[in-house]
Amino acid sequence: MRLVLVGPPGAGKGTQAEVLSSKLGVPHISTGDLFRSHISQQTELGREVQDILDAGALVPDAITNEMVRERLAEADTDNGFLLDGFPRNVAQANVLGEILAAQDHALDAVIEFRVDEDVVVERLLARGRTDDKEEVIRHRQQVYRNETAPLLDYYADKVLTIDAVGEIDEISERALKALRELGEK
Repeated sequence: MRLVLVGPPGAGKGTQAEVLSSKLGVPHISTGDLFRSHISQQTELGREVQDILDAGALVPDAITNEMVRERLAEADTDNGFLLDGFPRNVAQANVLGEILAAQDHALDAVIEFRVDEDVVVERLLARGRTDDKEEVIRHRQQVYRNETAPLLDYYADKVLTIDAVGEIDEISERALKALRELGEK
């Protein structure tokens, strides 16, 4: 199964990705983890990413795309994967489509974890991290709405919307049920 997880910061994508990856038997691929791995291994891409992050800038799509392209070429993705943090925008979605087409694969579904913004703000404030100030959190939500939410229209025929409020197991079960129902169609 080839899946993309979408949702605002604080929706629980990372937590759900770990659970779903285990239950579905496919690797969880997080762009954040890819960045950290390349940086720690001091690859050419990793050094580029480190310089960009040190300058306080966002990693350009071209570098992110290349890291994902390399990762999706690894053998453990042959039977599927779960992407968390990619694609982040429609341009990246086009690249993902090209990568999959070149491998003669297609995306099975996009799981949208939907949560009210005020709930997300409460969740993130409760973490107590120094960068989790309400104005910063609300800014991240706006960036998500502007850049990532358009993916929901792009992938309209593949989106499975999951209510992401509740216990971790409840949310996972909602996602798995939606995937089972998709498989029955």
